[in-house]
Amino acid sequence: MGKVYTLSEVSEHNTNKDCWLIINGKVYDVTKFLEDHPGGDDVLISSTGKDATDDFEDVGHSTTARAMMDEYYVGDIDTSTIPKKVKYTPPKQPYYNQDKTTDFVIRILQFLVPLVILGLAVGVRIYTKSETA
Repeated sequence: MGKVYTLSEVSEHNTNKDCWLIINGKVYDVTKFLEDHPGGDDVLISSTGKDATDDFEDVGHSTTARAMMDEYYVGDIDTSTIPKKVKYTPPKQPYYNQDKTTDFVIRILQFLVPLVILGLAVGVRIYTKSETA
């Protein structure tokens, strides 16, 4: 059994020169693996500072990938330092008025511009056909 780390201690390791992840209650120093990770180093770095178990499981890693994890194991996480899941609350947004004049103008233009283009195409076709006849 390795050392027990807090979330704040693990969160300090969040760069491409020093990258630690928390997966299934264990802490892994994946710094040496960043360049070899098939999904790129950005995927790993974006999973730092939190419990990355869901991110890891969602991808569906192979048994070989899971076996490789032992090589990078540095300790365990103190689960009491990981916050419980927080319910997502979307930010407050101003009321959207669908009857705005600018939206009306845009909708009219979205209808008229293709008609104008179609009319021009038909006009050019008729004009070029009448000259050749």
